[in-house]
Formats: sequence, structure tokens, C-alpha cells
Amino acid sequence: MSTLHAPILDWYAAHQRDLPWRRPEASPWSVMVSEFMLQQTPVARVLGPHEAWLTRWPTPAALAAEPTGEAVRAWGRLGYPRRALRLHAAATAIVERHDGEVPAAYEDLVALPGVGDYTASAIASFAFGRRHVVLDTNVRRVLARAVSGVEFPTTAPTRAERDLATGLLPDEAPVAAEWAVAVMELGALVCTAKSPDCGACPVRDQCAWLLAGRPAYDGPPRRGQAWDGTDRQCRGRLMAVLREAHGPVHVSSLVAAWPDHVQRERCLASLLADQLMVQVGDETYALP
Repeated sequence: MSTLHAPILDWYAAHQRDLPWRRPEASPWSVMVSEFMLQQTPVARVLGPHEAWLTRWPTPAALAAEPTGEAVRAWGRLGYPRRALRLHAAATAIVERHDGEVPAAYEDLVALPGVGDYTASAIASFAFGRRHVVLDTNVRRVLARAVSGVEFPTTAPTRAERDLATGLLPDEAPVAAEWAVAVMELGALVCTAKSPDCGACPVRDQCAWLLAGRPAYDGPPRRGQAWDGTDRQCRGRLMAVLREAHGPVHVSSLVAAWPDHVQRERCLASLLADQLMVQVGDETYALP
């Protein structure tokens, strides 16, 4: 056992947030929906949509029976709506391949549409108590500071980073699953990116970064995510028009939502290519 295990696990037992997908009664489907929604979206923004989604579609089969456009509509303002299409495709595959039950094995999960290594590992770990390395941004940051002594990890996980995380994984599967979520929670609540609360950290006495005097990050520039005036904002405005219309909309409504002709046409073309909307007439558009 690493000397990091006990203090972090004890801290998690005392400070973990009460989140619906972590409760004992949470279904694997609830965990899966949360993992799709939490990609690049804060927990606070996911709580309401997650509850609404599970109320409307309590099983993969319930979602798979609906048109993809309804999944996109229900996704609302969570952003990155292609996640809704991928979740719908995954639900359909679960019905076709696994009798409507979310599979427990990593190999089956990662074979689902829209499910990569991280999501498959997270579902197997959090929903089924399996032993997997779960490397999200929070986990990577905690390990970078506590073990490697640097403020931030690299842009993408490296082999050395994965080997480090694998070496720290407890041997027993239930403990490993608890460890995965505990480190994630520590990164979300204490070892944050902008304002880490080192005084509240359960491993402050052995954190390599803190013991080195919290040296400033000196790696490649870390880019923030712009929003105003971007294609992401334009796409979001166009999608909002379709979600709220509950039927085909005339192109004039899209013009009103985003007057810049060149950017609007570019984003409209990308939304059609991503199958997030369809053209149903010469000048009318709708959700798929």
C-alpha cells in the first residue's frame, strides 16, 4: 500500500459530495449518463439534466427507442451536443449487444460508440467496482503535484504518467475503485487548478510539489477556452433555436440568432455534417 492511500481514502470518506450517480442505489446506466455529461462540464451544471434524463429515460432501452433528435433536445445547454448523439448510439448498441444492460467488462464498454478508454474505465470502476486506472484531469493534477512535484501535468497523458497511476492502484478491486473516485474528488475540491487549498490536503506532509515550495508551472502554454464570438457560441445559438422550436424552423430564425453570414453558414454546415440537425426543406431545418 502506498502511504498516499490511507489519508486520501479517509479524507474521501469524510468529505465526499452526495452525488446521485455515486449513491448505492445508482444504476450503472446512471453512472454512464453522468460520465457522458461530465465530460468538459462542471458537476453543478450536470445535476439537473442528469436527474431529468434518468426520469425520462431510466434505462438504455428507453433512450434507444426515441429519435436521436430528442436526445439532442434534452441535452439542452450542457454544451458539446455530439455527446448526446454518442450516448444515444451507445444506448442502442447496449440494447442490441447486451440485452439492454450496461456491460461491466472494460472490453465491452470500450467497444460501444462514443466510449473511449477513460469513460470505459470510469464506468467499470464506479458502477461495478472493477480495478482500473481512471485518469481524468483532476486525478492527473493530484498525481503530478503529490508524486511528480510539478504544478500541472502534460496536455495529454503520457506512458510514464499511466505507469505511475497503475503503480499506485490498490490491489483489491473495491479499494481500487474507491481510490479512483477519492483522488478525483480531492482534485475537484482541494487540489484545484487555480487555487489549491494545500492546508486542507490530507497528503500535504508528503506532497512533492508543496515540499518543493510550489514551483510555478514551466511547461508549454496552457490555453484557456474562449467563448464569445467563437464557432462554439454560434453553433450553440443555432442549436438553441431548433431545441426550442419543437418542429422545423425557417432559416430566417437562424439569421436572427446569428447575423454574421459567413460564420453562420460555416457553423450550419458543420452542424449538418455532425448530424446534429437536418435540412427538411429548401430553407427549413430541424433536429434529427
